[in-house]
Amino acid sequence: MKTTAGNFAAKDDTPWYKQRWPWILMSGPLMVIVASVISAWVALSSSDGLVVEDYYKKGLAANQTIAMSDKAKALGLAAGISLTENEIVTTLSSTDKSYVMPQQLTVTLAHPTRAGMDQTLKLQRSETGYKGNYRLPRAGHWIVTVEDEAGSWRLMGNVMLPASGVTVIGGE
Repeated sequence: MKTTAGNFAAKDDTPWYKQRWPWILMSGPLMVIVASVISAWVALSSSDGLVVEDYYKKGLAANQTIAMSDKAKALGLAAGISLTENEIVTTLSSTDKSYVMPQQLTVTLAHPTRAGMDQTLKLQRSETGYKGNYRLPRAGHWIVTVEDEAGSWRLMGNVMLPASGVTVIGGE
């Protein structure tokens, strides 16, 4: 019984690509490469919904937006918004008795993360308030902005859709 160290390291003449261990060792880095390519494809093919191209102008307009909200607060404006399947009805009230109600309101329904779903509507004055037709957006959280036709004041609030009843914004 003769044992030598050579018995443990027997020579194998099969090529490396027919061995099991090189493939097992290469599978980890190969999976990382495939996952990186998929991540890069997803990042390049989807849009960044929250990034605006004119961010500098949007930042400069912040003071104007605050002034519009302050004017609505000074006038004591409150808007009651009722949303049905295809119609929006808005009532507007003011604590300032000298304020003349506008003939038209601009209502914007904005989704916080998906700008492509936003809707801007022009509502005409009627006997019961301001009415207009619209396409019912998806359920979830929406930001509602109400402005007069001149753009001198602005009310902003939140609504959870589907909403039942009247959502009141402003009037603080």
